[in-house]
Amino acid sequence: MEIRNWSYEEYPSFDEPVEGVVHLPTTGDEAGTYTWTNVPYATVDGTTLHLQIIIPASRNRNNADLKYPCLVYVQGSAWFAQNLCAKIGMLARFAEKGYVVAIVEYRHSGIAPFPSMPLDTRNAIRFMKLHAAEYKVDQNRVYVGGDSSGGHAAMFSQIFTDDADTDLYHGVSADVRGIISFYGASSMMLDDGMPSTPNHHLPDSPEGKAMGGVNLREHPELCEYMSVECNVHADTPLPKVLMFHGSKDRTINPRVSVVIYQKLKSLGKDVQLYILDGADHGGPEFWDDQIITIIEAFMQ
Repeated sequence: MEIRNWSYEEYPSFDEPVEGVVHLPTTGDEAGTYTWTNVPYATVDGTTLHLQIIIPASRNRNNADLKYPCLVYVQGSAWFAQNLCAKIGMLARFAEKGYVVAIVEYRHSGIAPFPSMPLDTRNAIRFMKLHAAEYKVDQNRVYVGGDSSGGHAAMFSQIFTDDADTDLYHGVSADVRGIISFYGASSMMLDDGMPSTPNHHLPDSPEGKAMGGVNLREHPELCEYMSVECNVHADTPLPKVLMFHGSKDRTINPRVSVVIYQKLKSLGKDVQLYILDGADHGGPEFWDDQIITIIEAFMQ
């Protein structure tokens, strides 16, 4: 065989029969993914932040002209340092369906207080749009989502939009087509909003540390500052919202999502909430075929 730079179409298939060897047919449409790990997207105050980017991959998906909807996903962590690969397996299943997923690293509470997390998320959205060709992203179909504190960051990324001082990619919009919140820690207003956190709202609590080590029990105005329902108004240009929450979530009371759902509904916003009966704070229930079908319908 001649040694040269063969194209796939030109390269001759090995069809020679060999005793005992079985040939299996393929189509080229078998679903797979390819992951870029630790892609730097921003450096803020000396801290470099990264994305884990998963794209659909198969023999027939190598066309450079293919573009996919993109979910910019914020991994939850109680605002502490994130395990960015915690859900990479489940998110890869979603990418297999034909979606780019970019998992966001934010400045955690040990580095910078809220609202650093949603502001970092906005720069991650801009990065994915700016590098759309490289990662096969359809810039017109970008969504933001996240779980727990990541859901909180995702929601606020579309609420705190006056971020000219922290915009690292001037001229690139951080607006998205929709928000997906998985059991988001999106309100500080309920006394039992975090039912398994005995130090709830105290300086050493996750939410207290997220505000810089503040006693939120003495600062209701900061609780309001961190709560979605206190920052969305009739004239807030919020994109459509999809929410999921487990009925037995011991970490974030499902009523948190109910309160936000009811507030958004009352303001005429496009919002849908699904309660997963028996589900706790996360788990594979949130990424089964039923949920993926709902997310796909939302993103299409």
